[in-house]
Amino acid sequence: MRFLLRLIVNGFAVLLAAYLLPGIYLRDARSAFIAGVALGLVNAIVRPLLVFMTLPFTFLTLGLFLLVVNGICLALVAWMVPGFSLSGFTAAFFGALFISIVSWMLHAFTADHRTRK
Repeated sequence: MRFLLRLIVNGFAVLLAAYLLPGIYLRDARSAFIAGVALGLVNAIVRPLLVFMTLPFTFLTLGLFLLVVNGICLALVAWMVPGFSLSGFTAAFFGALFISIVSWMLHAFTADHRTRK
């Protein structure tokens, strides 16, 4: 259930990013939620591999290279999902930053905060 909620939050964050940021284009809301699902899968499968492979750059830049990795993941999603496109890497970079912040904020409001014992 938590994974499904995270996918819905990702879809809403992609929809909001396309509405507010230049360079991110969506055909319709359905494409946004498909992109949210794809982004969740890419973040679960591909992103850990990219983070591991770019670990020296991440250490060298004190973690700032992770923003570039997030942009690469969003560009991969735009390549995979029909109806979702980016105008370039700048749009991918700032879109990934925006989507990360929005999904973090939305997840903080929708998460179950019960303590586990």
